[in-house]
Amino acid sequence: MSQACLLASWRKKTLRLSQATLALLILGSLPLSSRAAEPASPDSLVFCAYNVRNWLIMDRFEDNKVLKDSAKPEVEKAAVINHLKAIAPDVLGLSEIGSADDLKEIQSLLKTAGIDLPHSEIAQGGDPTRRLGLLSRFTIASRQSVSDLTYELEGKTFSVQRGFLDATIQPRPNLNFRFIGVHLKSMREVPEADQALMRRNEASLLRKHLDGILSDSPETAILLYGDFNEYRHEAPIKAIQGSRTGVLFMEDIRVTDKRGETWTHYWEAADSYSRLDYLFMSRAMKPFIDVSNSSIFDTHDFDQASDHRPIVTRLKLPTSEAE
Repeated sequence: MSQACLLASWRKKTLRLSQATLALLILGSLPLSSRAAEPASPDSLVFCAYNVRNWLIMDRFEDNKVLKDSAKPEVEKAAVINHLKAIAPDVLGLSEIGSADDLKEIQSLLKTAGIDLPHSEIAQGGDPTRRLGLLSRFTIASRQSVSDLTYELEGKTFSVQRGFLDATIQPRPNLNFRFIGVHLKSMREVPEADQALMRRNEASLLRKHLDGILSDSPETAILLYGDFNEYRHEAPIKAIQGSRTGVLFMEDIRVTDKRGETWTHYWEAADSYSRLDYLFMSRAMKPFIDVSNSSIFDTHDFDQASDHRPIVTRLKLPTSEAE
């Protein structure tokens, strides 16, 4: 058999690894990344936001063939878990998961890898395929996720595609952090309406959701995160942030990788690197954010897992005397 045939055969096999081999990859017997996870700190909380690229059942294209109702390849799953093992999050916000079973699978694989995040929340909008998920080491004190928001555009009614995930985590008594996750309409053109206008409307509804929280309780510590599918200077991002001088302003936590670069997404077809994933904080959240320990997870093999890179921040947990 030629070298090319051997390579093609190996690729087919690795895309369908057994669960046992997947476990070996995750546990480190066949490491995908050399970075080791740091133990959780008692005085801080590590948060990670990650678009895991189609961790769901869908039609996939491989070797010039369409694979109907196919799961995310096992090597990609293993790479996701391996990256998360290196990050060691206490709270994890996920984009592009499918069902509750997919979220449970990630939860189970993380536990096998030594990351136990027993509490979960899932959110869905008008998109029947892709959802938002959150996993937490800490108790979820309350859930305010929104799934039924709609808007009018060109005489048609549209739903916010992935809804807004909204969960309040209580890492310590009398200390609440509200995590709001989004995945705005993709940049992919669709026949129904202008994709950019669809995203602007979703962003407007997100700002309205934030205003409803902060107008009533400006002391709420909010971390807004996710895949916004927009560039920093565009109108939807400005609308989401609000007035810089106002009490409702959401400040951008400008994370970078070890080279100082800010891109979070790589589009292979265009050979394009862009910043599409963000972390925003309310004014009440700012004192808790450890900016010096906020970054883009930077590894050469990031694209084995997803076309997005994880973004990470560390939240400082005050002692009971300082609360």
